[in-house]
Amino acid sequence: MAFGVGAALLDAIVLAVVSKEAEGTYGYRITQDVRSAIEVSESTLYPVLRRLQKNQFLEAYDVECGGRNRRYYRITHNGVIKLNDYKREWMDYSTKITHLFLGEE
Repeated sequence: MAFGVGAALLDAIVLAVVSKEAEGTYGYRITQDVRSAIEVSESTLYPVLRRLQKNQFLEAYDVECGGRNRRYYRITHNGVIKLNDYKREWMDYSTKITHLFLGEE
C-alpha cells in the first residue's frame, strides 16, 4: 500500500476483525485477516493487541489447543463503543478524501 497506516487506523482494523467473532479469535488468525486489507507483520500486531487490551477494548483468554494454550482476544463493550467511533470517523474522512479525488465540492 502506498499510504501509511497510523496507529489509530490499525487499532480500528484490529477491533473490526476481532468483532466479527462473538467468541473471539486468536492472534495468528487476526494477523491473516488484517493482512487481507493491509500488510502488517506479527511483530507489529502483537503490541497493538496488548495496547487494546490495556485500554480495555479487548479481553484475552487462553484455550487449550493440541496440548498448548492459544491466546484468544474478544472485543469488550468499551471496544464496541470505540469501534463505532472509528467507523463514524472513517466514513467522514473517506467521504471527504473521495470528494477531493473526484474533484467534487
